[in-house]
Amino acid sequence: MEQEAAREEEERKEGLIEFYDSFKDMFEFFCKNTTIHGTIRLVCSSSNKMKTAFWTLLLLASFGMLYWQFALMFSQYWDYPVVLTMSMHSEPKMFPAITICNLDPYRFDLVSEHLAQLDRMAEKSVTVLYGINTSASLFHVNEKSIHVRDLPSTGNHNGSSFKLSQKFSLLRTTEFNNRTGKRQSLVGFRLCNATGGNCFYKTYSSGMDAILEWYRFHYMNIMSQQPVIINISDHEEKIEDMVYSCQYDGEPCRPSDYVHFHHPVFGSCYTFNSKGTDPFWTATKPGIPYGLSLILRAEQKDHIPLLSTVAGVKVMIHNHNQTPFLEHEGFDIRPGIATTIGIQQDKVNRLGGNYGKCTTDGSDVKVKLLYNSYTLQACLHSCFQHIMVQKCGCGYYYYPLPPGAEYCNYNKQPAWGHCFYQLYSRLRNHHLNCFDQCPKPCRESLYKVSAGTAKWPSRKSQDWIRQALRHQNGYNSTSNRKDIAKVTIYYRQLNYQSVNESPLLSDNLLLSSMGSQWSLWFGSSVLSVVEMLELLIDTLVLCLLFCYQRFRSKTLNVARTPSIPSVSLTLESYRVVQEAGNGTAPAHGHTSGVPMAVANSSDPHPAQLSSKAIPEHCPDVVLNGFRYMKDSSLGGEINH
Repeated sequence: MEQEAAREEEERKEGLIEFYDSFKDMFEFFCKNTTIHGTIRLVCSSSNKMKTAFWTLLLLASFGMLYWQFALMFSQYWDYPVVLTMSMHSEPKMFPAITICNLDPYRFDLVSEHLAQLDRMAEKSVTVLYGINTSASLFHVNEKSIHVRDLPSTGNHNGSSFKLSQKFSLLRTTEFNNRTGKRQSLVGFRLCNATGGNCFYKTYSSGMDAILEWYRFHYMNIMSQQPVIINISDHEEKIEDMVYSCQYDGEPCRPSDYVHFHHPVFGSCYTFNSKGTDPFWTATKPGIPYGLSLILRAEQKDHIPLLSTVAGVKVMIHNHNQTPFLEHEGFDIRPGIATTIGIQQDKVNRLGGNYGKCTTDGSDVKVKLLYNSYTLQACLHSCFQHIMVQKCGCGYYYYPLPPGAEYCNYNKQPAWGHCFYQLYSRLRNHHLNCFDQCPKPCRESLYKVSAGTAKWPSRKSQDWIRQALRHQNGYNSTSNRKDIAKVTIYYRQLNYQSVNESPLLSDNLLLSSMGSQWSLWFGSSVLSVVEMLELLIDTLVLCLLFCYQRFRSKTLNVARTPSIPSVSLTLESYRVVQEAGNGTAPAHGHTSGVPMAVANSSDPHPAQLSSKAIPEHCPDVVLNGFRYMKDSSLGGEINH
């Protein structure tokens, strides 16, 4: 009895690795011990089939709702939505870069003869279209030209062989207007491809716009002979010829505070604080007295009157180390006016990656940049120029050239105008892939501008202001407030607004939402998920074990079982042995010997082997097996 109790106790002890006897046992154990609410009702109410069915449907419905909510959350997460957060900061900061241009482009001596010829063509066209003789009032063909020194050895400069084309004449046409239902008069010029089979008219409803565009088209062909300007002779252009007075934060500007360049349309330009590294330009206080104050020459010498028809000064406020695109973002300052411009800075931080398309410095953009720094306009211009060179065989004059390319010239590429205007129209309509290839910067500073104007100088103060400028800067104009302008640019406030993109559904928020849904439908935690994983693993292991046992049983049935000899005792012989051990005689007169037989285990009728008596002291007998014992009557050892 003690041995049986010990064996049962040993069976009750849990082993290192144990598995269930059936799927039913495993499921019952899970339902009784899991922390998921409601599963125990599947077991405790098993006697009531209606309750069991109800709780089964309820659990399945909860699982369905849970994973439906999970699907919605993951769908929203993989859309990568963003939310904008706005914050205000107040600290001393660097003054922005300021670019000013005098709207008076040069007439370079290298191409001055062709420009004079173009002026005569324009005079003739205006006379034909409007019957106005403009030779005396508009065109100054004898105006002094600008000399360029240190011309590079590369470029298209071969002015002697260039000839103005007479094919692109201004024409007046009529066209039916679908909006008004009437025919309207248009002015433009005709452009054709290389074969002449595909032509269209570049027309405008305004004759002024048509003349300006026609003039600029010829102007680009002429200027293609002029190489990129290296520098202009020192005696030809000085900042004092344009800027009569410059002060920042009450201190006079220094020669190192500006850089000079020439724009083919907007003339002579200066950029103040272009690099943004000088502590002199750090803004510590807001207000007009602490900004940049400029007194500018706003008169025009009319070098190229049909190229720039605006009198005044072009101003642009932009970031440091950024190419100013004055045709897109600049604004004009009227002469005889004092203009105060208040600026407010906004910073935009974009996420990029899966949350949006942006670039840090343009190094990961497919477009090869033709400018020193990355901006959206710089990328679009570079993209268009590369496509222009590829499709038209030459580059647009107003944009930098890729290596090995040359500017367009209708003496060499007669159909480049047809190609250019079609490509530019596709760019404006977003039919080129430039907008797809040019993402916005991930970090960007934007400047909001507010302006106020007043007449300057006043009638009572203009005399002494003119005298002061004449003695200080050689100002010799006698006009009535029509040749000077005053500009003051300042920070309205030093605080700036930062707009930051952040994920609407971050990883932490996604996990939190999933936990909330799990707790709502099952009232459990992360450990409950581990329990479900454990159930899946146990199910898989149990399936493998059952498959293995079935495969093993089939293998044993197919294989032949070898014959094993065994010793068999009949029940009657076993009784005789017991009586002999107790010292009693056999009940039916049998001898004290026990018949034994050695037989094949597969033989159902084993034969008798011997009738010798077994000694009185006999060890325990094991049925159908062998045991080692010593028989004194036989005088030897027997292995059974």
